[in-house]
Amino acid sequence: MAEIRERDDAEDLAEGDPAVAEARHEPDVYVVEPLLPQRLRRPSDLLRFLVTLLIITAVILLSLVAKQTLNGLEMDVTEGTTLVPTVLARIATFLGGAAVLIVPAAFAVERVFHRDGLRVAEGLIAAIIGMVVSFLLGQWLAAGNLDDLRVLLTGNRDIEPLNTLLTSVIAYATAVRISRRPTWRALMWTMIALYIFALFSGRQITLPSAIVTVLVGMAIGYGTLYGIGSPNTRPPGNAVVAALRKLSFSPVAARRIEDDHQGSRRYAIGLKDGASLDVTVLDRDRQVAGLPYRLWRRIRLNSETRRRAIRSLRAELEREALMAYAAQAAGASTPRLLGTSEVGTEAALLAYEHLQTRPLDVLTDDEIDDDLLAQIWEQVELLQIQRLAHRHLTGDSIHVDDAGRVVLTDARSGEIAAGDLLLRLDIVQLLTYLALRVGAERSVASAARVVGPDALAAAMPLLQRIALTRETRSALAKNKQMLPAIREQIGALKPEIKIEEMRLERFRPRTLVTIIASALAAYFLLPQLGKVNVSLVTSANWAWTALALAASFASFIAASLMLRGFVPEPLPLWRTVLVQFAASFVKLVAPAAVGGVAINTRYLQKRGIPPALAVASVGASQLVMLIAHITLLLLFAYITGSSTATSFTPSRGLVVAVLAVAVLIVVVLGIPPLRRMLTKRLRSLFSNVLPRLLDVLQSPRKMFEGLAGTVMITIAFVVCLDACVRAFGLDIDFTTVAVVFLTANAIGSAAPTPGGLGAVEVALSAGLTVAGVPVDVATSSVLLYRLLTFWLPVLPGWAAFTYLQRHEAL
Repeated sequence: MAEIRERDDAEDLAEGDPAVAEARHEPDVYVVEPLLPQRLRRPSDLLRFLVTLLIITAVILLSLVAKQTLNGLEMDVTEGTTLVPTVLARIATFLGGAAVLIVPAAFAVERVFHRDGLRVAEGLIAAIIGMVVSFLLGQWLAAGNLDDLRVLLTGNRDIEPLNTLLTSVIAYATAVRISRRPTWRALMWTMIALYIFALFSGRQITLPSAIVTVLVGMAIGYGTLYGIGSPNTRPPGNAVVAALRKLSFSPVAARRIEDDHQGSRRYAIGLKDGASLDVTVLDRDRQVAGLPYRLWRRIRLNSETRRRAIRSLRAELEREALMAYAAQAAGASTPRLLGTSEVGTEAALLAYEHLQTRPLDVLTDDEIDDDLLAQIWEQVELLQIQRLAHRHLTGDSIHVDDAGRVVLTDARSGEIAAGDLLLRLDIVQLLTYLALRVGAERSVASAARVVGPDALAAAMPLLQRIALTRETRSALAKNKQMLPAIREQIGALKPEIKIEEMRLERFRPRTLVTIIASALAAYFLLPQLGKVNVSLVTSANWAWTALALAASFASFIAASLMLRGFVPEPLPLWRTVLVQFAASFVKLVAPAAVGGVAINTRYLQKRGIPPALAVASVGASQLVMLIAHITLLLLFAYITGSSTATSFTPSRGLVVAVLAVAVLIVVVLGIPPLRRMLTKRLRSLFSNVLPRLLDVLQSPRKMFEGLAGTVMITIAFVVCLDACVRAFGLDIDFTTVAVVFLTANAIGSAAPTPGGLGAVEVALSAGLTVAGVPVDVATSSVLLYRLLTFWLPVLPGWAAFTYLQRHEAL
């Protein structure tokens, strides 16, 4: 947080900024630039706000986990307050209670006298928001929501969960940036500490509440600053001109040009002698822009970089200047750096000689001939010889001057004394970018003529999408065959070398998904297992329980047969069974109707089936499954007879819901724009399903396998539920159980919860109860059924998911 503080605006220092003052006395140069906004939303304020929220979350979670330790610590603090002499305690209470209001008021008066009343207004807005938030949160917790959090913050006493006054004061102090004034900061936090001591003495606050109150106040202050913005202290163009005069330049014209790719301001400066400069301005408040992305790349990508994710203004200036001088010393064609300077306290500039060039992005593909490609690689080779990594070899950093010579720009992203990995990443980036422009064959051939086949072969293991810049990755999304084509061209140059792909990623996003899914599985599974009545389970008939378990396992085989039946290409049976187990694991984090579809589609794609056909195969199986489900429901309902039908008479609410759905369908179909949108989406979803079904119909064996698997899934689940009911000593008609299952399964498929959690249990229990099963037996039967079909497959599902990922089957 200290490094981030360095990047914040300093309104107080800007008041006496000598560069700005000098610029006011030099009105002879008119700077053409857009009017700078009076207020800015600073990325540093947003970053502080998000970091504070993360700390609040971490503090609450740790406090909930370590309750005993926290209670002991709080008792020690409370006992410590009782050891303070009574006179001192009363003095501290008086000072804390009074000064916690007097100090902010005195600071406000001081700022008003300095004509900085706007800052005081920002603080008052933050204080009001803090008061409202703490009050509403207290009322919400007092209403019985999140009882564990209420007990944590109040100690189960009749006190405020968040102290309203303390929250408001800290929000105010944060919003007025009192931390910039050392004397006021020390005085303010001393008074806050005394006030918290007084609250502890009177048992009006708990230790977690004190910590969370301070953090919430800070978060509200930072959020207010970002929401309403801060005064813009960026030096304007005339201050940049004044700083150039200090470098002995004589500007006569200046205009703002397009910002660079990192958002830094750029100016074109005309000098008295007819020469021109390109000036890059580094603003202090921009130094944390893009920090989350840089941190994510730093954590995820193993690039051996020594650059810091958070950089001060001075460090950024020195880095770019050093890289520019190093590139010049290497003999590379780059704009010469002619000078650097600070612009007041809030910015710095780098003045480069102006070269009349065009970026490679604006050149047509026909203009990029073999000679130009060779020049590009020669410039990069000069950097590589001196161990300089450019790190941003894209079309906007490679320029061509009027004479056709290549010029490399944007040295700020580079690194000196780069390791082999960074140098090879430069080759990979340039190879891919040029291949997207002129094709893989010409890109590889031009590189081989300059840097040699060995260098390309060494870089080939890094030819991965994650290693490229954001712009290049976006372009590759439209041409997914480019990287394999480049590998093929390099392989043709060095066929005798066996290349193994290097692991650049420390972890993959799907690894995070696996971890999160595992945590959610444990979170949902353990409480569910804790609800099992052990005595009731031991009273169950284990023969029927074993039959139910066997039926549950048979459902996975049936699902595999169904998928195989609707895929004309051959699929191994037991590998497909493992995929169905993996789908049971994914259902923990996805609705029941979504997880299986996604896993099966991914599996078919990994088997070499094109994505469109994979989606069509899974869609065909789901369509047939829906038809079979409705058919079986009608069939079993007819077999069950009129008594069952009357027992399942829908309620008035259900009738209203059905009528509402019918009206909605009529409205959607009656409005042409909505009808066209629905038709378009259904056509895109099922456009390939019918041709896929026709392909399956050409093989009677496949069709039989698919239909048999579809029916077997339903029968297996009905047998499982029926066996669970009979395990508790109750005989019930099989067809009635089938109607209950099919109805509840439809409800569970429509529910947005993972695996239909909650909806399936309620629907099954209600259905069995309506069918005449006692409530306790119905609840126990449903619990056993869900244990066998939903919870027990989680562990083998996780093992199957991990195994299939390791073997690149998912």
